[in-house]
Amino acid sequence: MKIRGAVLEHSGQDRPYARSRPLVIDELDLDPPGPGEVLVRIEAAGICHSDLSVVDGNRRRPLPMLLGHEAAGRVELLGSDVDDIAIGQRVVMTFLPRCGYCLACGTNGRLPCSAGSAANNDAILLGGGVRLRRGGKAINHHLGISGFATHTVVDRRSVVPIGDDIPPDIAAVLGCAVLTGGGAVINAGRPQPGDAVMVVGLGGVGMAALLTAVALGHGEVMGVDPLPDKLSHARAAGAAACTPQEVIESGITAAVVVEAAGSARAFETAVAATAPGGTTVTVGLPGPEIRATIAPLGLVSGARTITGSYLGSAVPERDIPIFAQMWRDGVLPVEQLITSRIRLSEINSAMDELADGKAVRQIIVFDQD
Repeated sequence: MKIRGAVLEHSGQDRPYARSRPLVIDELDLDPPGPGEVLVRIEAAGICHSDLSVVDGNRRRPLPMLLGHEAAGRVELLGSDVDDIAIGQRVVMTFLPRCGYCLACGTNGRLPCSAGSAANNDAILLGGGVRLRRGGKAINHHLGISGFATHTVVDRRSVVPIGDDIPPDIAAVLGCAVLTGGGAVINAGRPQPGDAVMVVGLGGVGMAALLTAVALGHGEVMGVDPLPDKLSHARAAGAAACTPQEVIESGITAAVVVEAAGSARAFETAVAATAPGGTTVTVGLPGPEIRATIAPLGLVSGARTITGSYLGSAVPERDIPIFAQMWRDGVLPVEQLITSRIRLSEINSAMDELADGKAVRQIIVFDQD
């Protein structure tokens, strides 16, 4: 079938992206779903720093690639062997499918699936190969989703069914920002009653972590970011807020500190702000060349722990329904993450907004086009 999508032709283009236009909206051919796959009509897709990191060249991926990994939509066609989901069902995309058989899948979310990670690195679907073409030439998949398009074919294990009462924009954000940030708090940080939680870096993932910590209500929650607008968002969400410099100068600490900025300074700040006996959870994705400096003595003398958390150390089919119910119950206001709703044609300008720190989550709404 013919679809429209945003294809990244070249990474590392000069900014502003609104002028250099690294993402091209084009017509593509999409194969029908194969065994174990589903065709989904995309309703909403979020623009995340993991997309920006491919656009700016910080994270190298095989190009050309149809970007987008945080999305929600309706199932329109089932491949053979798919009998546990219905046509018309709304689904949330998850950018790391779990095969269910490898050793990593036996760690209850602590480790990312080996097969899913390999497929993502190769820019193919979990079942192998690509389903996208343009002019007869293959277009690579982004994290098994390629959600910046009107339709996509994905592995069944890349989607989680969700109720119709969850709006498409909320559903999309549950699959990446909330699962990654909220999961980092609940699954990796595991704050106990009375524990203070600090989040360093208040982008989409960081704000989701902050909202989740506030929802848990265990103790004081603080957001840390150098940008005043981000601090205002944190305060509006019910948290205290300050800059990284203020954290270091004042010696503020927390039992659980989530680093969600993906920079060396943010990581160093998070470790320094972790209280004795506490845990630093790092979820940011800096470039592979980035190095940070910390004092090992502080880890030993203070019995501190540093742990990494990918995709919120989550099992998506278990955790996405939990976050959805928290939204239904009114304790997790996911809509606070959404700063604007845009058209697919505005995607290059949206990347500029994200790079400048002016947006938390911009949502492409496909019925606008």
